[in-house]
Amino acid sequence: MSFATKDKAEGASRPKTTRPAGPFRLVFRDPLAACAVVFLIFIVLCALVGPVVIGDLATRPNFGARNLAPFDASMGPAYFLGADTLGRSLAARLVVGAQNTLGIAAAAVMCSLFLGGTLGLVAGYARGIGSTLILRLADVIMSFPSLLLALIVLYSLGPSIPNLILVLAITRIPIYLRTMRAEVLEVRERMFVGAATALGASHARIVFRHIAPVVIPTMLTIGAIDFATVVLAESSLSFLGLGIQSPEFTWGSMVATGRGYLSTAWWVAFWPGLMILLTTLSLNILSSWWRTYADPHQRWRLELPRRLRRRIQK
Repeated sequence: MSFATKDKAEGASRPKTTRPAGPFRLVFRDPLAACAVVFLIFIVLCALVGPVVIGDLATRPNFGARNLAPFDASMGPAYFLGADTLGRSLAARLVVGAQNTLGIAAAAVMCSLFLGGTLGLVAGYARGIGSTLILRLADVIMSFPSLLLALIVLYSLGPSIPNLILVLAITRIPIYLRTMRAEVLEVRERMFVGAATALGASHARIVFRHIAPVVIPTMLTIGAIDFATVVLAESSLSFLGLGIQSPEFTWGSMVATGRGYLSTAWWVAFWPGLMILLTTLSLNILSSWWRTYADPHQRWRLELPRRLRRRIQK
């Protein structure tokens, strides 16, 4: 037997290795997680592209369609979800409200993630009075109820988008600070950090080259989980009138506008409230799925076929 024939025979008998399924394939094995992903992609696309497509339809009054009931095709597809008290299309306002709500929440999460992560990185790596002062700062922020602190600051500084983002970011800083500090305290004791220290690496190189890349994925996961909480907080402040101000609006302010018409035009408050509910629910479902996927000890549950998973659960 020639060497070529022998290699072919060995290759045919060798078992084929299958590549592990990626997160995009695994998420669609779970019906709830797949629905959450599809809904969130739809909302993000509406927030990015929708306002450009609809133009001024969300702010243009149409007194001939005042309090138009939903599912009425007489005024065209733009009024399929009904109209508010000024005849403005609710579908168009939901799209613009999605851009404002998600934009404010994303900016607040990124600010709190950056500030809290940086302070937690310093507190976890450095020792002494600096670490103690940073932890006491987190304790002071956590001692105030987040909604009460937001009300006090916004009432003092005045409601505006920058102030709203600042307040939401400040109230979420302790979460990222404490999580980052705990992760850094664990990573700094690993062997590769000790080896870098023995080789004479500077503190900046150890922090940004060796420790930060290990802990950043965990912080991004916490940020995705916290996004739903920030959306609810922003909606609550806008509902109370301390969030974004007219003529701009968010889903929370739309609910506040429609609460006085619940008996006559329930749809004015129902649709934005439903969008808040579905968005936060989808974020929670997806974050729960991601926690399972990110844990190597639990990922096998997602990689198993659906039939085997049902048998194990039973």
